[in-house]
Amino acid sequence: MLSFFPLHIQQEQPIYTTRAHVFQIDPTTKKNWVPASKQAVTVSYFYDSTRNSYRIISVDGSKVIINSTITPNMTFTKTSQKFGQWADSRANTVFGLGFASEQQLTKFAEKFQEVKEQAKLARDKSQEKVETLSNHSQSESGRDTPSTNQASSINGTDDEKISHVGPEAALLQSENERLKSAVEQSNTNAKKWETELQTLRENNARLVDALQESSANVESWKKQLSACKEESDTLRKKIAELEAQCNEANQERQKNAQLTVRVKELEAELQEKEQELENLRKQAEIIPQLMSECESITSKLQAAETRNKELEGRIEGLQLDINDSRQKQGNMKIELKKLMNVLDGKLDELQEFRQGLSKLGADN
Repeated sequence: MLSFFPLHIQQEQPIYTTRAHVFQIDPTTKKNWVPASKQAVTVSYFYDSTRNSYRIISVDGSKVIINSTITPNMTFTKTSQKFGQWADSRANTVFGLGFASEQQLTKFAEKFQEVKEQAKLARDKSQEKVETLSNHSQSESGRDTPSTNQASSINGTDDEKISHVGPEAALLQSENERLKSAVEQSNTNAKKWETELQTLRENNARLVDALQESSANVESWKKQLSACKEESDTLRKKIAELEAQCNEANQERQKNAQLTVRVKELEAELQEKEQELENLRKQAEIIPQLMSECESITSKLQAAETRNKELEGRIEGLQLDINDSRQKQGNMKIELKKLMNVLDGKLDELQEFRQGLSKLGADN
């Protein structure tokens, strides 16, 4: 984890603050992102006036998760609508930020570019100052050397030189010594900066390789995502077709249920018709008995007519009874004929009903 000193925060001033989810590249694989915070935390740009430098700092509780000094060679890259990243060669890692909206990401990227330009200007001014100081030291050294030799050649001895050297020459010598030490310090700093620059170049090369590998992985992930989307679309179409087939099956089940209910109703009607037919059959069984009774009455009537010839006197008294009997017999025959006609009609209806039921069962 990066080191962080509270004293720096007191010297630095925040110039921009936002909130984001912080990630770091996996140091082992250099491919996967590792969450540095469990939730969105504050991410701020700080300016250090004493060092004339800019840093991005983020603290999660008492834990520092970002402490990145911005240099002119850094680049902030948007990898998606809400995610961006940059490489820090000094920390030897890549930081990633996930924002809640695309506007926050755009504003953070613009601020990064602005701070990067300020850091570049600060570096150029520092280099110009060192070069000016070095050139001034060299020019002063060039002027002092001839005058000293000339004074030595003219005056001859050290005592004579000291006696002839004025306050201005002593001031120039002290200034020359100070400039020499400054040049030596600048040379030492230049060597140090060259070493740091070489380290930065090596780290930058490694980060470029990691970024290229990450870009290749992103392209691979995009292809896999496209393939998954195509497979998902195919599955959605199949699901839609299966749902349509299920709807048709449900409709068929409903039709079958309706037909089953209709068959039960028809079976109930058939039972009623069969019961009615049974009643008619029972009534038809009485008809032979009535016919036999009718024949018996007819024979008795004939006997009575025969006896009527013999008993004409008595027939007159019984004529009314005979007429009544004949009338009853006629009415009975009429009723019997009606009953037979009704029975025939019922039998025809029952036959048609059975044929319709058989046809309905065959269709189902």
